[in-house]
Amino acid sequence: MFLLQPRFLLPVAAAFGFVGLAFYVISDGGAALDSALVMLFRDPANPSLPIGPAWFREMMRDLTALGSFIGLGIATVIATLTLRLCGHRPLAIGLVLNVLAAVVASTLLKIGIGRERPDIVEHAALTFTASFPSGHAFLAAVVLLSIASFAGIASRRADIARLCLWVAWALIIAIGLSRIYLGVHWPSDVLGGWCLGVAWSSLATFLIGRRAARSEDDLAQVVASRSEAAD
Repeated sequence: MFLLQPRFLLPVAAAFGFVGLAFYVISDGGAALDSALVMLFRDPANPSLPIGPAWFREMMRDLTALGSFIGLGIATVIATLTLRLCGHRPLAIGLVLNVLAAVVASTLLKIGIGRERPDIVEHAALTFTASFPSGHAFLAAVVLLSIASFAGIASRRADIARLCLWVAWALIIAIGLSRIYLGVHWPSDVLGGWCLGVAWSSLATFLIGRRAARSEDDLAQVVASRSEAAD
């Protein structure tokens, strides 16, 4: 039964998880837990510094840059052009619209909830918006999972789909953890971004990806029928 399959249960659970975290943040019910988790990433002798050597801190800044507008924008452009050049125009257009809608949603949620950034440690990266949900975590999940899903649909190969999803998840987790490590997000911000991103990308794959795949199948059948008629 479809409703009991993981591909349905996971995004539904993620959506409920985001709603629960949003209420948690608004009520400020777990600030102590968030604070304790942030401090795990800090040098006990000097809480102003993240744990680890200087090169590791620089590596985390590089990782967090992958989830920026520039990093994810470049990934979106490359994936869109690749899909278009490979003849998957509906998937290419759907990816762009999906990402743009997610950016708008992220901005509105941040403004609406208006959570302050962590103030218990010094930020190791610049910030310009509110804290919940983490835009890096949310948009990285949307962009990378959507690209992975659309690549799987376009290739029609399960092994390629699995590889893309594993790479996407590795980057999503690394980007999210880098935000906590740098002290610019509470852990619940990142978890909320992940939950919303999983739910969003799953819905996008279902509505955009599957419909685009069906459109391409219909077009292929039309072309094939015309070729047969010409013969």
